[in-house]
Amino acid sequence: MRNWSARLVLAALAVGALSMMGCQGHSKRDVYYLISNNLKLPYWTTVSQGFSKAAAEYGVTARIDGPNTYDPQAELLAFERAVVNKPAGILISVADAALLRPEINSAIEAGIPVITVDSDAPTSSRLYFIGTNNLEVGHLGGQRLLDKLHGKGNVVFYTIAGQPNLEERLKGYNDILASHLAIKVMDIFDTKGDPGRAFDQTEQYLGRTGAEKIDAFVCLESSSGKAIAEVLKRKNVTDRVVVAMDVDPDTLNLIKEGTLEATVTQKPFTMGYVGLKALDEIHHNHPKAFRSNYAVDSFSEYPAFVDTGTALVDKFNADLYLASAAQAVQQ
Repeated sequence: MRNWSARLVLAALAVGALSMMGCQGHSKRDVYYLISNNLKLPYWTTVSQGFSKAAAEYGVTARIDGPNTYDPQAELLAFERAVVNKPAGILISVADAALLRPEINSAIEAGIPVITVDSDAPTSSRLYFIGTNNLEVGHLGGQRLLDKLHGKGNVVFYTIAGQPNLEERLKGYNDILASHLAIKVMDIFDTKGDPGRAFDQTEQYLGRTGAEKIDAFVCLESSSGKAIAEVLKRKNVTDRVVVAMDVDPDTLNLIKEGTLEATVTQKPFTMGYVGLKALDEIHHNHPKAFRSNYAVDSFSEYPAFVDTGTALVDKFNADLYLASAAQAVQQ
């Protein structure tokens, strides 16, 4: 009986020791940064929520930094501030890949894990990319555009120049439209991340008539869709096709009422959530020094790309996404 009691005490002590070891694995002193542009956008609020939730589950510290408007230089400064603090890891959406490349490489050389999210810097030494298959975004949107235009019409795109993810989306659209010569791309407009610029430019596009008439508006980024819809509603224009990007509630409601034809969704919460957990795993298990050639290493410890998923949303499934968003707020 005494031996049995002693075994129970030893077992309890062992469990307690393991529990203490588990607690020591994570600490508030482990600080992880999420760096991005345009942090005021609903999209980045959602990414930040995922990042912060994972941090709370692990008992680590999440810090979010970057400009509230599209400003690659300000994003660079935010990244530099994070590196100076020698964090456990950095998750960054890259606005200007050429601008950030040297700083990302320096952080990796200093032993700080850097993962890109949403927008990649593929020629840098970042460990890998977490986000959307942006070519697939263009393929999904392009096929819907093709169907609604019945194979002919004039199209304009709204983008932010220099962002690799948006360039890939445009390439995806062009893949679909390339063999349909009756569909013409009339302009690719740089919004600079400002919905006001999208609004003003849409008014100008609506002034075109005859062979120059714009039949479809395509958004490669999330802020311009609502601006386009507002112009169309004010002018009572109902004969144009608008394909938006992302699934904030306003966009979904505009789809339900018919002002927007569809939108292509990503999973920003998942990007932030998975991103922090990936950084934490690397922080606790990475080698003494990172290499710079993981992308071409068939035996790499890291993937090249983690696809968080994408889908087309229209009036037939918009309610599902609205319900999902409402449920997330309640949790």
